[in-house]
Amino acid sequence: MTVYVTGDVHGRAEYGSSRFTSKSWPLGRTLTRDEVVIVAGDFGFVWDGSNAEKYWLDWFESKPWTTCFVDGNHENHHALANLPVREWNGGLVHEVRPHVLHLMRGEVFDIDGLTVLAMGGAASNDRQYRREGRSWWPEEMPSEEEMEHCRASLDRVGWKVDHVVTHEAPAALAEGLCRERGRKYRGDPLQTFLGELDGRLDYCAWFFGHYHGDEWLDAGHRLIYQDIVPIEDATPGSRNLLEAL
Repeated sequence: MTVYVTGDVHGRAEYGSSRFTSKSWPLGRTLTRDEVVIVAGDFGFVWDGSNAEKYWLDWFESKPWTTCFVDGNHENHHALANLPVREWNGGLVHEVRPHVLHLMRGEVFDIDGLTVLAMGGAASNDRQYRREGRSWWPEEMPSEEEMEHCRASLDRVGWKVDHVVTHEAPAALAEGLCRERGRKYRGDPLQTFLGELDGRLDYCAWFFGHYHGDEWLDAGHRLIYQDIVPIEDATPGSRNLLEAL
């Protein structure tokens, strides 16, 4: 069994479908339902209930693997909140389709012996161009209760997991990435919270999206976008292997 991680797909065919086609990713044809692909936020295919959306969700369901995602800022958070909740591999998920799952905030999943912390959310830099309740939702930012739930989940596992998947980056990395991309760094509560986790948590590798790039920022933090990489190989000792994929 293998777990893969990729980045933002934004509910768009040119991002979502093309990346996972047999032509673009022939390895996908060999996977089974036990294999998991995690999107590190901005999945975006749970949006307006349109026929096009239903088509693409059915398309993901038809793939041989199980598609999971943490939420990003570009999601319909009200639609996600109204989905049925069930337990999956030791944590809670919203079920979009039987094999298309939203990994809820602050949950720790045990996927065939591999522990993964999921923590969605981020602040939209383009909020001023969006409309509340139609293309932007204040729930994009985790609440204090959700952050406390995350701490409680980590208390239960002794603040040790194999990997972390988020949409936003910890504060120190977020500041540098914002500067590089000409964005204003705000040091918001989520970035600060993730910085707290980064300082306390024992883990092998941390994957995050949001900044639309594919690179190791250091031995433990992987910015992920269009690459699809096996999470099990993501240890400091295998950094060069991952970059070659």
